[in-house]
Amino acid sequence: MKIDGGCHCGAITYEAEIDPATVLVCHCSDCQEISGSPYRVGVQAPAATFRLLSGTPKTYIKTTADSGRRRLQAFCGDCGSPIYSAAEHNTPAYNLRVGTIRQRAELAPKRQKWCHSALPWATIGGLPKAERE
Repeated sequence: MKIDGGCHCGAITYEAEIDPATVLVCHCSDCQEISGSPYRVGVQAPAATFRLLSGTPKTYIKTTADSGRRRLQAFCGDCGSPIYSAAEHNTPAYNLRVGTIRQRAELAPKRQKWCHSALPWATIGGLPKAERE
C-alpha cells in the first residue's frame, strides 16, 4: 500500500510502501515514554520504499530498555512529532509512526507486543498479544 504523511507542522513529509499486515501496537516502556501515551502504533516500511519529501528529521540514538538494542529515533525538530525509528546503521526498514500517516484510518493494528509492560487498562481486546517482542 502506498502511503504518505508528515509531522504536525508540515516541515517533514514522506512517502513509502507498506504492508498493512505489519501494523502493530507496542506497549514497551520506551514507547510509552517517547510517545507520552500508553502505547505507540507503528508500521514497517522497507528502506527501499521510504523517501523523505521535505525536511530533515532530528535524530538521537536510544538504547532500548527491554532488548538493549540501539535504535535511531527520528522526529521533527520544530513541532516534536515522532516520525520513525530504525536500526542505527544499514536499516532494512523504518518503523513509521501511524499517527503521522495520512491514510491512518485504514491502518488498524494486527497485533500487540511487549504486553508485560502494558498499562492494565491499555491492551486492545481481540488483538493477538505477545508478552515480549
